[in-house]
Amino acid sequence: MNLRKLTLALLLLICSLAASAQFVKKHGALQVDGTQLKDQHGQPIVLRGMSFGWHNFWPRFYTPETVSWLKKDWKINVIRAAMGIEPKDGYLQKPEWSKEKIKMVVDAAIKEDIYVIIDWHSHGIQLEEAKAFFKEMAQTYGKHPHVIYEIFNEPDQETWPEVKAYSKEVISIIRAIDPDNIILVGTPHWDQDVHLAADDPIKGINNLMYTLHFYAATHKEELRKRGDYALSKGLPLFISESAGMEASGDGPLNEKEWQRWIDWAEKNKISWVTWSVSDKDETCSVLLPSASSTGNWKDSDLKPSGLKTRALLRKYNK
Repeated sequence: MNLRKLTLALLLLICSLAASAQFVKKHGALQVDGTQLKDQHGQPIVLRGMSFGWHNFWPRFYTPETVSWLKKDWKINVIRAAMGIEPKDGYLQKPEWSKEKIKMVVDAAIKEDIYVIIDWHSHGIQLEEAKAFFKEMAQTYGKHPHVIYEIFNEPDQETWPEVKAYSKEVISIIRAIDPDNIILVGTPHWDQDVHLAADDPIKGINNLMYTLHFYAATHKEELRKRGDYALSKGLPLFISESAGMEASGDGPLNEKEWQRWIDWAEKNKISWVTWSVSDKDETCSVLLPSASSTGNWKDSDLKPSGLKTRALLRKYNK
C-alpha cells in the first residue's frame, strides 16, 4: 500500500471511530414517526444494546467502566439500567441506594455519548412510587437527548386498561418536565400482548413506543405475527428485553429462532436490547463469575449467550 492510500485508510478509520464515539451527538434527540424511531435528522434509527440485570441482585456491574467497555468492545449504542422495584434491596426498600446505582449508569452513558434506558423493572403497579421516581429522573436528565424512560418493565397479571391508566399518569408527570424524550410503555403478559395496546393505544402524547419482549426458545412466529399486527395498526414497537433461550432465562439457546427474531427486527427497523449483564448461574446471564466489575472481559469470561450477543452487536452496530 502506497503512502497516499495508507493515509486515506487511516483518515477513514479515524472518521469511523469518531462517529461511533459520538453517537448521540450525531443522531441527537429521538422522535417517533408512525411506527418508526427516527433521529434528529428525520432518518430511521435502530438502537442495539445490552440490559443490565436487576440492580439489586447484580449491583457490582453497575459501573462506569462496564458501560465504557460495552460501548468500546461490544459496540452497543444503548444501555438499559434495570432498577428492581419489589424484591429484596430493590427500590421500595432502598430508594436512595437504588437511584445512586441507576444514576451511575445514566451518567456514564451520557459521558460515553450513547442512549440509556431508565427501566422501572417491576411486574406490578406501584403508581405513587413510580411517579415520584420519574419526576426526579425527568428533572435530573430531561435535558439530555440520551435518555429513554421505560415506565413499566413487564406487567404480568394486569389488564391493558389497568396498564394504560397507570401509564397515562406516569407519562403526565414526565411530560410536564420533559416534553419530548422517548417513553416506553409496557404491555400485558410480560410484554407479549402488544395487540391489545394496538387496539386501544394511548392518544394525544408524542414520542411513545410500546415494549415487546421475546425469549427465542419460547416465543416464536406467533408472537412475531402479533408484532406484525401491532405495526399494521400503527403501534410503534421497541424490544427493550430479549434473548435466545427460554422465557425462564434458562435452557439451551435456540440460535436459529433467535436469528429469525433479529431478522424480523432489522426488517422492521425495530430497536433491540439483550438481557442481561449479570453472572447468575443461568443461560441468559451473559457473564461468568470470573468477569470483572469493570469490563475488560476475555472470551473465557463470557457464557455462550454472551459470546453470541457480542457477535450480534458487533455485526449489526457497524
